[in-house]
Amino acid sequence: MSEIADMSFEDAMKELESVVSRLESGNATLEDSIKLYERGAALRTHCETRLREAEERIEKITLSQGQPSGTTRVEPQ
Repeated sequence: MSEIADMSFEDAMKELESVVSRLESGNATLEDSIKLYERGAALRTHCETRLREAEERIEKITLSQGQPSGTTRVEPQ
């Protein structure tokens, strides 16, 4: 699922919503449902990671007299 790693947060969320919708419809076979669930779990993890990275970047914004003056690079964990 390396293509998931290359997805933007927004694209991953759209696909995750599609996966959830397909699962909720109940029209998928058992095998397809399992594959959809696995893909959905991977997409969810990717979205959580991207969101956490964005939050860390926001937290690192430095302030100068109450105004943003720059950012501090966050090293991946």
